[in-house]
Amino acid sequence: MTDQDLKVEERGRVLVLTMDRPQARNAMSMAMAHQIADALAMLDDRDDLSVAVITGANETFCAGMDLKGFARGELPVVEGRGFAGLVKQPPRKPLIAAVEGYALAGGFEIVLACDLVVASSAARFGLPEVKRGLTAAAGGLLRLQHRIPYHLAMELALTGRMWPATDAAEVHLVNRLAEPGQALPVALRLAEEVAANAPLALAASKQVLVRSVDWPLAEKFDRQEEYVDPIRRSADAKEGALAFMEKREPRWSGS
Repeated sequence: MTDQDLKVEERGRVLVLTMDRPQARNAMSMAMAHQIADALAMLDDRDDLSVAVITGANETFCAGMDLKGFARGELPVVEGRGFAGLVKQPPRKPLIAAVEGYALAGGFEIVLACDLVVASSAARFGLPEVKRGLTAAAGGLLRLQHRIPYHLAMELALTGRMWPATDAAEVHLVNRLAEPGQALPVALRLAEEVAANAPLALAASKQVLVRSVDWPLAEKFDRQEEYVDPIRRSADAKEGALAFMEKREPRWSGS
């Protein structure tokens, strides 16, 4: 991918996606949404990639939907994947947000679609759609109340106010706070910690955590077998046990 809106870089088993539209504070364009969708499809398709980090260039994460594009009739939505090529159908593998500056509206909804969040202590979140006559329909209203306490989620959705990352960390929406300018390095260290583990087990663990939320209690253990039984039978499971016995680092094959 060479288009300037999205930079895609591989760092070992970690895929790094950098939104880079300085003229619009990384606001989401239709072109960038499709580029993100393509990059995440590549993440899921390739056995040599375990986790992705999504971040923004120019000291900001994403200011939401490109309103100039919206005024022209463009919607940054990818069929099947939703806004930003991500929020309706996140990748099967883990995705980490590295947030500097502002993550507003659709930018915050991208964060909410991620599995782990690293943020600068100076970062700001917000769902200001109600201030523009809109609603946070790209996952904000659906996900926020499951990430933070209900009444706080309601306050943020109804007031549209800015929310400091330091406050978000207090309610555990943010996994790790970083010094300003250091969100990406801290997120990469977290990604490397994740990527050191068995890739099939990572993807399966994410899927069970995400999908089991609405499974009936009596069915939970049986329904997880679809995801965990193949892992139990995998070559990586055998390698993990062997590496433990031999007191060495495992050599994952992804099979």
